[in-house]
Amino acid sequence: MKGYLGIDVGSVSTNIVFLDEGGIIRESIYLRTQGRPIATVQKGLGKLKDRLPSNIKVRGAGATGSGRNLAGIVVGADAVKNEITAHAVAASILVPGVQTILEIGGQDSKIIVLRNGVVSDFAMNTVCAAGTGSFLDQQAARLNIAIEKFGEIALQSEAVVRIAGRCAVFAESDMVHKQQMGCSLPDILAGLCEALVRNYLNNVGKGKDILAPVVFQGGVAANAGMVRAFEKALGLSVLVPPYFDVMGAVGAALLAREAVARKGPSSFKGFGVSEACFKTGSFECAGCANLCEVVEIAEDGKVIARWGDRCGKWLNSVHREEKIS
Repeated sequence: MKGYLGIDVGSVSTNIVFLDEGGIIRESIYLRTQGRPIATVQKGLGKLKDRLPSNIKVRGAGATGSGRNLAGIVVGADAVKNEITAHAVAASILVPGVQTILEIGGQDSKIIVLRNGVVSDFAMNTVCAAGTGSFLDQQAARLNIAIEKFGEIALQSEAVVRIAGRCAVFAESDMVHKQQMGCSLPDILAGLCEALVRNYLNNVGKGKDILAPVVFQGGVAANAGMVRAFEKALGLSVLVPPYFDVMGAVGAALLAREAVARKGPSSFKGFGVSEACFKTGSFECAGCANLCEVVEIAEDGKVIARWGDRCGKWLNSVHREEKIS
């Protein structure tokens, strides 16, 4: 089997998928990043290797997410792209004709507007994390319910209560107040979903022309209460595609396929990366008044990348070493 690898390293989760040459998703891995992106990528690659046939050949690898540059260096990615591009590419392939993408992840949320298959507008949350996966996880833990049951319970609501959703602090305090008033748990959870959708549309989606088909992706799309709240607020059907939680990784794999078609053989280092020893560190460059903090990463004792310097002195030093060796 031959195919392409996609890696999406986020603040909360790291997702890895393998697509065959026909673009069919053969395997997907979803892991919690837990503040250790390199170790999590290595763990994910190890799991993926065990699930795939022994004669597998990776023809290309792509990386996206907030940790895309780090992941790209670790695995030898052929394409390193931002989340907007990756999510748009994946949605366009899995839901042909999509015009609006609602994406809510662990600590950020975004809206992507497509017209004729091209991104025409987008926005991301800039201040408040209310409505993201980590906030919903926190509220589920506070209420002593499994996050997987959150949406199911919200759908049982018979009289939705209004929750203030301007920010995470106000939303939580208002939930406590409604509990103390005697409102039922399903009504409170349904009210929270509607509040978070209002917050999303008034901030992230403000001024955006939301047209069908509308696709909802990211980990929060698993919450049926949020899906219903979006449909109620928009007056439109909201589609949750297969593999909604790993769409960024799917997009990265598709972008890797395009990159390899343009440039030739892949730079992917192989699944042996999962056994390599990576070490990161930083130092302050005293070469000028900027005092840049330079970050470097070493693989099995050899420095393979540096970044953070404004002048390129340390970045270029790695490139020179590569040419010499």
